[in-house]
Amino acid sequence: MKLAVLTSGGDSPGMNAAIRAVVRQGIADGHQVFGYVEGYRGLTDDEEIELNSQAVSEIIDRGGTILRTSRFPEFREEKVQKKAISNLRKKGIKGLIVIGGEGSMKGAHALAALNFKTIGVPASIDNDVFGTDFAIGFDTALNTVIDVLGKLRDTASSHERIFVVEVMGRHSGSIALNAGLAGGADYICLPDTPVTEPRRLNHIFKLVKERYKRGKTHTLIIVAEGAGPSFKISEAIEAATGREVRLTILGHIQRGGSPTAMDRLLASRLGALAIKMAGRGESDFMVGSSGGNITAIPLIEVSTNKAVVSPDLYELANILA
Repeated sequence: MKLAVLTSGGDSPGMNAAIRAVVRQGIADGHQVFGYVEGYRGLTDDEEIELNSQAVSEIIDRGGTILRTSRFPEFREEKVQKKAISNLRKKGIKGLIVIGGEGSMKGAHALAALNFKTIGVPASIDNDVFGTDFAIGFDTALNTVIDVLGKLRDTASSHERIFVVEVMGRHSGSIALNAGLAGGADYICLPDTPVTEPRRLNHIFKLVKERYKRGKTHTLIIVAEGAGPSFKISEAIEAATGREVRLTILGHIQRGGSPTAMDRLLASRLGALAIKMAGRGESDFMVGSSGGNITAIPLIEVSTNKAVVSPDLYELANILA
């Protein structure tokens, strides 16, 4: 059977490991596997390459994606989706595996709703995909942020400075919350609790002043990018406390790098199950992780629900800070 795979949306470490698993498990099961370049754009423009075992050799430890990726908002239109399906059927391809984030899973569900067999694989450093405990790339991004926090704490304590660190997460606070907890941050700002509100800012001002009274030489504040303009937060803290504030925006450094062992294992397991399900003719499911097990959840549930951060974890982070 001819099957295809693509990577869509923002890149995340471990996508290559997932591609590798899809291709090698597919070949082991007797399938022919094709890869579409640059995600849904390549699918719509009919740009594919055949993937054999050699094509995915030695990519398990590489960040990014060998198939490349793109954001392609035009794919929300049904006529574009139908064109993509026409391209797949013209090549005799019977099933598609989509590796990507929340928006990519919605695209996968749209194809399945138009009667093309599609399986989703969650890959997002924001960990914002409903139906899985962890998305591919999240653990690597998290460890990248924690490493930076440790370095910043060294210089912050040496100069008695306040550091505001902006991490990715326009709509999800997973990186900010988990990195803040694991990295020992003093305050964490999430998208669902905008920090530019006067009440929130006053709380931070009070926190900073109390820390210095207790003899603390620095303060480390983590801000998810969706929580408010981090430069305004920095300026407000400096004006209210009279203390020197340094702003660090981590940006796309969080996307890159060799995937951690956890992400390689997760990607390999998810990719292998995805191609097995596609080979059996199953459709409209996303494979994911739940309680350490690899499971499958209907894409309709993924597309209509929103992943949220754990309130218990947020409470713990506040207590430990």
